[in-house]
Amino acid sequence: MVGLQASGKSTWVAGHLAGTHVVVSKDHWPRARHREARQQRVVAELLAEGRSVVVDNTSPSVAERAPLIAIAAAACVPVRAVFLDVPLGTCRERNDARTGAARVPLVGLHAAAGRLVAPTTAEGFTEVTVVRAVGGEGVLPQAAGPEEERGRGTAAAAIPEGSIAQTCLRPGSAAQP
Repeated sequence: MVGLQASGKSTWVAGHLAGTHVVVSKDHWPRARHREARQQRVVAELLAEGRSVVVDNTSPSVAERAPLIAIAAAACVPVRAVFLDVPLGTCRERNDARTGAARVPLVGLHAAAGRLVAPTTAEGFTEVTVVRAVGGEGVLPQAAGPEEERGRGTAAAAIPEGSIAQTCLRPGSAAQP
């Protein structure tokens, strides 16, 4: 997954991939040290087991996506990016509606927006799917639920410690649900 905080990534994952993919996100380990390294290790392990994986993070830049693409290439599996192209203003409104730990500091949202580059096949993705906002509104509503679940990969609450989410990785097929 690629998109700003509060763009609807976790909601999209829950509706399209959570039933067929292990959802991995650095948000699952908010207090862990070395979350990036942990995420990469978990994705590599899951792919080695033949599991399908979706990485549910912002992944705004080419440099931030490159390690996961390399892991998939090493595992000989195709990689698809799903880019939620939702306006910053919509993401801000959704984020403002969040409470507690689910609310992202504005500086974080704007920093991600400053790094955001749409994914392309030139990076190594087999396919790039763009989900755009409709009529000035975000394409997806903000996930509902307790504040600790919103924006935290709610479909993957039972992920074992040592698992990840941003880019869809599915062994054996370029076709994604």
